[in-house]
Amino acid sequence: MVLHPKAQVRVAGQDVTFCCKASGTPVPKKYYWYHNGTLLERKARQPGSRLALRGLAPEQAGTYHCKASSEAGAIHSAPAQLTVLAQGQQSCGSEPEPSLVELPSECPQDATGSRYYNVGRCPPSPCAGGPADPSGCGEASGHCCGVRRMELREIPCAGSLLPLMVVAECGCGPCAQPRVLVQGRVTAADTGEPLRFGHIFLGGRKVGFTGYKGSFTIEVPPDTQRLVARFVDRQQRFVDTIRVLPFDRRGGSVYQEVKMLRKKEPVDLDGSQSNAIPLGEASGREPVGELVLPAGAFLRPSGEVFNGTVRASVTFLDPRDVGTASAASSDLSFTNAEGEIVPLRTYGMFSVDFREGESGAALQTGPVQVRMDTSQVWMPEHLEKMKLWSLNPETGLWEEEGVLRPAGGSRRKREERTFLVGNLEIRERRLFNLDVPEDRRCFVKVRAYSNEKFNPYEQLEGVVISLINLEPQPGYPTNPRAWGRFDSVVTGPNGACLPAFCDSQRPDAYSAYVTATLGGEELEAVASSPKLNPNAIGVSQPYLGKLGYRRSDHDDPDLKKTAFQINVAKPDPNNVDETNGPIYSYRSLEECEQAPASANHLRFYRVEVDKYEYNVVPFKESDLTSWTGDYLSWWPNPQEFRACFIKVQIEGPQEYMVRSRNVGGSHPRTRGRLYGLRDTRSVRDMQLQSTSGACVEFKCSGMLFDQSLVDRTLVSVVPQGSCRRTAVNGLLREYLSRHPPLADNNHTGAFTMLAPADPLGHNYGIYTVTDQNPRLAKEIAIGRCFDGTSDGFSREMKADAGTAVTFACQERPPGRESFFQRLLTAPAEA
Repeated sequence: MVLHPKAQVRVAGQDVTFCCKASGTPVPKKYYWYHNGTLLERKARQPGSRLALRGLAPEQAGTYHCKASSEAGAIHSAPAQLTVLAQGQQSCGSEPEPSLVELPSECPQDATGSRYYNVGRCPPSPCAGGPADPSGCGEASGHCCGVRRMELREIPCAGSLLPLMVVAECGCGPCAQPRVLVQGRVTAADTGEPLRFGHIFLGGRKVGFTGYKGSFTIEVPPDTQRLVARFVDRQQRFVDTIRVLPFDRRGGSVYQEVKMLRKKEPVDLDGSQSNAIPLGEASGREPVGELVLPAGAFLRPSGEVFNGTVRASVTFLDPRDVGTASAASSDLSFTNAEGEIVPLRTYGMFSVDFREGESGAALQTGPVQVRMDTSQVWMPEHLEKMKLWSLNPETGLWEEEGVLRPAGGSRRKREERTFLVGNLEIRERRLFNLDVPEDRRCFVKVRAYSNEKFNPYEQLEGVVISLINLEPQPGYPTNPRAWGRFDSVVTGPNGACLPAFCDSQRPDAYSAYVTATLGGEELEAVASSPKLNPNAIGVSQPYLGKLGYRRSDHDDPDLKKTAFQINVAKPDPNNVDETNGPIYSYRSLEECEQAPASANHLRFYRVEVDKYEYNVVPFKESDLTSWTGDYLSWWPNPQEFRACFIKVQIEGPQEYMVRSRNVGGSHPRTRGRLYGLRDTRSVRDMQLQSTSGACVEFKCSGMLFDQSLVDRTLVSVVPQGSCRRTAVNGLLREYLSRHPPLADNNHTGAFTMLAPADPLGHNYGIYTVTDQNPRLAKEIAIGRCFDGTSDGFSREMKADAGTAVTFACQERPPGRESFFQRLLTAPAEA
């Protein structure tokens, strides 16, 4: 499906047109349109890929999707929502929705004990279109709800007034068109070696290369529903990897680690003899099956039989090794006869590479046999449904090659084994799969939070949640015998719903292993020991007990805390305890997606209790559509985000909070006006005694949102304690003196500068990274800052490397205020 219908809003009585388009061989000619899942009568639709509805009535609201078909099969489009408003009804109310931001810790709490302030937001929903608006047939989008007016509030805070911009009015305007990106790194699954300068394909089109360190950036084409990327090693050391990459439709970038499977060393075969190659004999296990190649099976592309020496490499991805899940290709889905994309459950994938022994020319095969050992099929009902599949590299979907049927056979004298046997011909280099379609499906609700408080308004968006389906050993739910499939979903404002296999009869028939990453950073799961806390985990008893929740460090505290495992127990509709999540039946996807934060769900959180950010103009970094153009915006350009950090070394007996205060420095519209505050706790250097370091964000100098004049941000860096400045980086001091004006640096308890307009580097103690995703830019800059280099990355603080300013701090006498506290209580005096 290359064009999907788009969501639209209309007023009753208006007209609307939906479009879809499919490609294929042969070209699909038949299109069918559905309203809320029901096929529209022929008189209500026109044959073809357009659906025009005239004189809309309220009952015509709902979801619309199309199905295209040909002799080759069928495919569904994604559904599009049609909203039909009554005459006079507004699609974008002028009153903003609530949206809370946390005020600095020195601000007084309100009557309810909260330090949160409602700044309002406008939902980025589509506005009602008119006759002249785009029809949704490939043209740019029309109008969306957005901010029409903001106003400045001043909040009493620690003896001064804290400025804060709040949304005062919403209205319709042109829809934002943010860039949608997927970034990441491609490495070997076994050694972590980067794929250097590998080819990247979208469909059949080459779109670029990986970098020297395996890094890549893919811009997601408009109207993409499934982003299928193929990574190819030019040196042919690795099996081609095809990944369905999750992305955030609202803009910005999502980070992905891609693992490639190393090709198995080739063996020499005699093409004139019958040969058998085992599939999955590693680690002392019995093979899952074997590939049987009869004499004369090898063919040149011309069709001529090749009977010479064949260099054969058959690489098997064995799901009995849970560690191989990250290297598996595609998302294990196929298109059924109705055109729906539905999941498969794998028993193993293999790729083949046959070449002539002398010339190295690629070979094909005539009919060959795939034999599968039935003792390796752990669910008896799967024996009747086992099929052989091959992966289409352009669509990322598996296509049926044949059915595996029972056939008796003895392979060794001492044992008699039964096999499933299937036939195929290998005409092109594809990945093959031993799979069964699985219809026992559910959804798992997961949310990610910015901290352990799990406040609904502090959810993180843009987090990649990954779920691997496992099958446990009977009686040992923590010791899975194999993985069956995997899925990744990006969290939105209301979390994420991940598809998973489930069972209503046996709660532990399927289990799931779940992880969460944000820009390459792993989030933490809620603890399961020494005892379960339902309030923290987010699931009430007794359902929590049935799920058997266990964090990855449950039995060994030295293991990571970044994953959890549950039994995917299908909810019993007759049990009231199981009707409120976190597992939802497959037909209840909408209920899962719209579930309130108070409903049962599973949780991850970011371990960043020692960080605080305050922007005068609120902006949610996970939702680029929340950006507002204002002179006081921390990020002046919504298409490009430049993150700046300064490295502070602190010599003292403990870790200290360090604040950067950022105000306008040289621009006439913002001079002396606050942009925002950043608080960061210093991190101890494990190699140096009584020394810690802090990587403190500050607002970069540069053009403001009107792109007319540069502002040199006036940045003050103040440690919270009895501290005095003892050293400033010589190169940074020289740079600042050569680029006047110089900031007043009279007080030894702080460091003040007019921020550099140039992206300096570790030699100056300044770290600058530009990216289309603000969080990713910050993560990369922090990693370089910790490492003290301009191109490295570390999570361990190296406090004496690449430092800008050094403070010596000591414990102050009782009753004496620090300079930081005096700044809060009596700023003018201080």
